Amino acid sequence: MDINNGRPYLGFGLGLRTEHYHHVLEQKPDIDWFEIISENYMVAGGKPKYFLHAIREHYPMVMHGVSLSIGSSDPLDINYLKSLRSLIAEVQPEWVSDHLCWTSAHGINTHDLMPLPYTEEAINHVVERVQQAQEFLGRPILLENVSSYVTYKHSVISEWEFFNEIVARSGCLMLLDINNIYVSSRNHNFDPLRYIDSVDKEKVFQFHLAGHSDYGDYVIDTHDHPVVESVWSLYRYAIEHLGAVSTMIERDDQIPPFEELEAELNYARGIASEFLPQTNAQFQSSCSNKVSRASSCQS
Repeated sequence: MDINNGRPYLGFGLGLRTEHYHHVLEQKPDIDWFEIISENYMVAGGKPKYFLHAIREHYPMVMHGVSLSIGSSDPLDINYLKSLRSLIAEVQPEWVSDHLCWTSAHGINTHDLMPLPYTEEAINHVVERVQQAQEFLGRPILLENVSSYVTYKHSVISEWEFFNEIVARSGCLMLLDINNIYVSSRNHNFDPLRYIDSVDKEKVFQFHLAGHSDYGDYVIDTHDHPVVESVWSLYRYAIEHLGAVSTMIERDDQIPPFEELEAELNYARGIASEFLPQTNAQFQSSCSNKVSRASSCQS
């Protein structure tokens, strides 16, 4: 659906997790779309592929990766890109995303999303690699801002300026993680509203929402808690200023019953309906069809 001057709008989705495969197939819940972790399905067959294709028959999907390592000094992994391209052909996703970070060095995978220095040299390096990846895949990719816990002495601009420059020069798009903005703002003492005000709104195609662990002096993006009120407030601000952006909730640990995540997603629908008349009818329909969760549908 296009309700935003050419930017596609999928509505409200969830990350597809193995714990919920059977529920999704049996209950066909009122979810607009699902996001899959690309690497979980880069296999020849088996249970993940079976459920992937069975669920794909009923729902739109997007693909989200964690191993592109677009900021690494290592060469792009062509075998990985081939597997990704093959999965794209199978799933036919609405779009494909990964992270603005590096995950490997000298052939060793850290299995973490490491931030980059915000310099002109890093911008040029990442832009070249994004363009190579997009040419190989035959489509633009979305890049997500990561949560960060360190800074670099060589950084000369802000994270949002760095992000904007890479998007503008490479032709890629933005996946804006609202929780990550909040986490990094706490860790590095910047204004998260300024981050949202500064991004190119036409390039923001998706929002992520998630929970985190708050240790007072620092915050860690753990995806194992419900979304907290401070992140909901930031999401409310983002919707008001950036408009209709496809929104999903991530949960990767301590995964609750599907109904809890669905109720949380309905809360996001309610926030969006405050600012987006286009989503209000969809929101009201969801509430009327989910009487048992009506308390979560707050407009």
